Amino acid sequence: MTGFIDPVVILLWLTALTFGSLYLSGAAPWSRRKSRSAEDVLDAHHDLPAWAICLSIVATETSTLTVISVPGIAYQQGMVFVGLGGGYLLGRIAVARFLLPLYMRGDLTSAYQYLALRFGRRMQRLASVTFLVTRLLAESVRLFASTIPICALLAARGMPLSPLSVLIGLTALTALYTGIGGLRAVVWSDAAQFLLYTSGAALCVILVWHQLSPQQVESVHLSGRLLPFAFNVSDLTSPYTPLTALVGGAVLAMASHGADQLMVQRALAARSLRDAQRAMVGSAFVVTLLFALLSLVGVFLWARHDGQSLEALGFHSPDGLFPRYIVDELPAGLSGLLVAGIISATMGSLSSALNAMTASTFSDLLGRVMSRVPVSRIASVFVTVLWALALIGAACAFSTSSRSALVFGFQIAGYSYGALLGAFLLGMIVSGADEAVAMTAFLATVIGVALIIGFVHPGGAPIAFPWLVPIGVAISFLVGVPLSLVRKAF
Repeated sequence: MTGFIDPVVILLWLTALTFGSLYLSGAAPWSRRKSRSAEDVLDAHHDLPAWAICLSIVATETSTLTVISVPGIAYQQGMVFVGLGGGYLLGRIAVARFLLPLYMRGDLTSAYQYLALRFGRRMQRLASVTFLVTRLLAESVRLFASTIPICALLAARGMPLSPLSVLIGLTALTALYTGIGGLRAVVWSDAAQFLLYTSGAALCVILVWHQLSPQQVESVHLSGRLLPFAFNVSDLTSPYTPLTALVGGAVLAMASHGADQLMVQRALAARSLRDAQRAMVGSAFVVTLLFALLSLVGVFLWARHDGQSLEALGFHSPDGLFPRYIVDELPAGLSGLLVAGIISATMGSLSSALNAMTASTFSDLLGRVMSRVPVSRIASVFVTVLWALALIGAACAFSTSSRSALVFGFQIAGYSYGALLGAFLLGMIVSGADEAVAMTAFLATVIGVALIIGFVHPGGAPIAFPWLVPIGVAISFLVGVPLSLVRKAF
């Protein structure tokens, strides 16, 4: 009988999530609040509460890979992900102080509309196309990589499914409520999903803590694994040193949360600039809390296993640690909820990507057309479905690659984040920069970062991903500022 509990829990959660998000969005026939137009796809009428937007931002930036990888990394290196949270806080404070007022003052629905106002439509389209291509690739990588542990967890709980069926099923279900309910459905579903897997992580911390002996608790304090940074490693190649985490992480957060439509779209749905700023800054504290909970699971498991290496425990990858704990040690029902939470982490990032890509298609690529022809509900659903099919196709194509999904995903973001943030900063700081300068600097940055990722490996290791964005911004200014002076002189 207990073998049926977890599958039932998972199916009930997915059903409740879908119908609940449609109800809260006003798109369902049984909703009290009716969604009045397809503008919900773009900005949700600017009336979502700050706390829901805050949770949606965190759910968007985390995925199944985050939930299963952080405990394994903490088992080996301690609470190093918490240090990244400090850099994220600094970067998001800068976004709230300098970038959000630009977007909210202009009543924009896309971050790249600012580039159109500052430089011109061609720069807006270039930024949008770059966002759409890199988001398609990065999200397909995360989607494919997430299906593997999800399949393993489902099989262990009595639901054996192939990776392709999980890939198609999750994408179809996510596209359903995203296409119909728009941004409002995405934000509410994100909030519910975040609360589920964060509560699950907190419960796991408590359960493992109570299993530790006094000697094992003392070993946690003596080991130094509660420190938020890594020491005695290279700043250039490790993302967890104080300098890399705080400086590189801050600039990375400025790009990912201030120049990427995926995150900016959520802030623009707030009721006011003050609410948008609270949601943005608050998300840094919330994601750091999530990192801390997941890291504590890994550190406590390290103590419970008396510091044995993962290889000695039979793990070929640190990503297997948390899933095995969920399957082997949690009781039926609770295990099902944790599996549902891991599935939700994938759906949260996927729904946000689908909605942001649909909104950018209308606002940035079809902006002039849509100014004359209002966005229809059918059109928004159609575009969402097209992007969902593209994600499935790209994920299937990536399934034949032997490259690390997590590293590849970080590298994809590195190609574009520096160029995007550089374009915004050029527009804000360099008064003489025009559209030709901005586009030249943008393309030079993408090419320059690609060359660095491909050929610059200090000590044989790739440059730590937080440094890719500062390097990209530096290239943008090294190209953009002299070019602006030359054009101004002639």
